[in-house]
Amino acid sequence: MEKSNLQLLEETIDILIQTCKQQADENKILRKKEAALISENKDLREKNQLARTRVESMIERLKTMEINS
Repeated sequence: MEKSNLQLLEETIDILIQTCKQQADENKILRKKEAALISENKDLREKNQLARTRVESMIERLKTMEINS
């Protein structure tokens, strides 16, 4: 027996609702991952800047030592 148009529409709407819920769940997960990666990126940039400053300071000290030798 054929399904009525109303039944087909109802099934289609149910599928769309389920898909929408899945997409919303996935979106939440991705937003959390994005936030974690943004935070990690910030931390790594700060560490990189600190390392750069230290290396530049060491280079300057070496240059000073070389000049004074």
